[in-house]
Amino acid sequence: MEEERIKVLSFPSDSPPLSIIAAAKIAGIALPTQTSTSGSLTLSLSNGLELHGNYVILRYIGRVAAVRNFYGDDAFHAAQIDEWLEYVPTLLLGSEFENACSYMDVYMEKRTFFVSHSFSIADIAIWSGLAGAGQRWESLRKSSKYPNLVRWYNSVSAEYSDALNEVTALYVGKKGLGKQVAAKPKEQKSADGNSSDKVNLGSRPSSEIDLPYAELGKVRLRFAPEPSGYLHIGHSKAALLNQYFAQRYQGEVILRFDDTNPTKESNEFVENLIKDVETLGIKYQMITYTSDYFPKLMDMAEKLIKEGKAYVDDTPREQMQKERMDGIESKCRSNSVEENLKLWKEMIAGSERGLQCCLRGKLDMQDPNKSLRDPVYYRCNPVPHHRIGAKYKLYPTYDFACPFVDAEEGITHALRSSEYHDRNAQYYRIQEDMGMRKVHIYEFSRLNMVYTLLSKRKLLWFVQMGKVDGWDDPRFPTVQGIVRRGLKIEALIQFILEQGASKNLNLMEWDKLWTINKKIIDPVCPRHTAVIEERKVLLTLTDGPDEPFVRIIPRHKKYDGAGEKATTYTKRIWIDYADAEYISVNEEVTLMDWGNAIVKEIIKDQDGNITQLVGVLHLQGSVKTTKLKLTWLAETSELVNLSLVEFDYLITKKKLEEGEDFLDALNPCTKKETAAIGDSNIRNLKQGEILQLERKGYFRCDVPFVRPSKPVVLIAIPDGRQQSVLK
Repeated sequence: MEEERIKVLSFPSDSPPLSIIAAAKIAGIALPTQTSTSGSLTLSLSNGLELHGNYVILRYIGRVAAVRNFYGDDAFHAAQIDEWLEYVPTLLLGSEFENACSYMDVYMEKRTFFVSHSFSIADIAIWSGLAGAGQRWESLRKSSKYPNLVRWYNSVSAEYSDALNEVTALYVGKKGLGKQVAAKPKEQKSADGNSSDKVNLGSRPSSEIDLPYAELGKVRLRFAPEPSGYLHIGHSKAALLNQYFAQRYQGEVILRFDDTNPTKESNEFVENLIKDVETLGIKYQMITYTSDYFPKLMDMAEKLIKEGKAYVDDTPREQMQKERMDGIESKCRSNSVEENLKLWKEMIAGSERGLQCCLRGKLDMQDPNKSLRDPVYYRCNPVPHHRIGAKYKLYPTYDFACPFVDAEEGITHALRSSEYHDRNAQYYRIQEDMGMRKVHIYEFSRLNMVYTLLSKRKLLWFVQMGKVDGWDDPRFPTVQGIVRRGLKIEALIQFILEQGASKNLNLMEWDKLWTINKKIIDPVCPRHTAVIEERKVLLTLTDGPDEPFVRIIPRHKKYDGAGEKATTYTKRIWIDYADAEYISVNEEVTLMDWGNAIVKEIIKDQDGNITQLVGVLHLQGSVKTTKLKLTWLAETSELVNLSLVEFDYLITKKKLEEGEDFLDALNPCTKKETAAIGDSNIRNLKQGEILQLERKGYFRCDVPFVRPSKPVVLIAIPDGRQQSVLK
């Protein structure tokens, strides 16, 4: 191959790649530049090859530079640099900028450079991200808020002042640099001028959101969950990113069920995954199943056996795993094609001999990347398949089926989370051995949440052990679970799309998601009143109305769309014991939606517990002068029995470390039910309706009114403020 030299770097005029240009300047690499109208960032080499994407090109500069340790002095440091490059896009997100600065400030407390003891492309990328933020960073830099980060930034600026000053003078301040640049997906408007129901991922930095090799109108993507559980918040990110790219490039998304393991899969999961995908608003072109391709996959496996690219192995599983780790070839690797075909037929028949075997690809047992060390392509499994019954006794692995079906279905880009990064080489090698068209892999970071298990195997344990009500339990991170807890889908979409395709080293906090949710529900959800049943206190207003009367008042004072409710006024009213404890004799209090009253007498039992209050109305009093604003309910037979349900996290650790057993971190108390009484209007609530109980928080109606003896079940919705764990 001709020796490669850099020919030209092309980039959009409003998004110059500061880190690449700065790295080349510092390394003394000649880097001709030109602006591009295509909207993509491309490094063209003299041999006709091209590289795309900000950090792909930056890594290339790091590798070819003569600067010592520019891309780390060993594999570990190079991996650390990669980790920081994945983190840098956080700086470009408006909402996360200061969080990122705070994180890096703590990290740099006792460090000179971000990785090891040498200046590297990680430092350049982070410096460029801050410099590109313009005035936002400069104002923080002048404050004393992040001393360690500012000390490092100033040191880099001084050490490489000639190169960096030249670059910043030319490029910082250009339109779009350091700002959120809209990716311009086509947005359809309805007749009333409102956006259509297509999910719009909003604004992302254009240099970070491109799909490499994507052509307008020719992009085909797939969202391919395994039907072994319900859709959870982690899957939601993948589904929504697929939708975003399909919209942006005027392409399409296929919903495919990766149903290759009948032991774990069921029609129940298929049906609920379809329901969840539609709940998210994903517009898919069609539904397909990997099992649709079983005959073709069998033919391909046999073809690879005949070509000497696959062999049947009867090595016991544990021994095989050890040999793969140690790079030791199996004794079966040298089997003849005839012997392999004979054993393959035994596998197809599910015979006793066949059940001892698996089919492996003959790739490279000495490759440093262990995923290439002869992976398993087929395993025997006598369990009937949920769609096709007992027709097959063997099933392809995900590693074998996925590259085949992706190519067969014309997928142009396969979106995979970065946890599969080491398997990308395997995916491409298998497609190459199959002689199939290459599908481009696009990586994104997996969405991890604090105190949350996303493993379907672990979630299944909670279901099977009866620790939760089912896959839609409000403690579960499934789409159905968090919706049942009161999350609006709009909030979930907004939360996930704010993360975009960027990489983030940190776990995400649930509080942020619930804060977004509160902003959506608070302006529109109706207000109702409840009093806790336990030790509730009767307040008798001696001058109150002798005959009860009813007023019709708004369910939400600032939103007419919430409708109206009937409020009953009597001389005997219930209040919470917790409120009664704070009242003093002759204190004036405000009864919400009524007016002021003065408490004249506090009656207690022999243990000092308050049992009754006596007072008089003082409706001419000012609500501005009272300390206590009380919710109350008229003593009538129309009140509704309520069960207020609060939930907590299933585990007590923010993050489980590798090898740590989740059973050791189980939260012993995750559900609390409180009996209460509510106003008569609550009997009209529908299942799923969201309301606010005045001074108690937001709730979702889980079980509506059926009969007086059966309480209405209201599930507490977190509001984004950290709450203490349940006792």
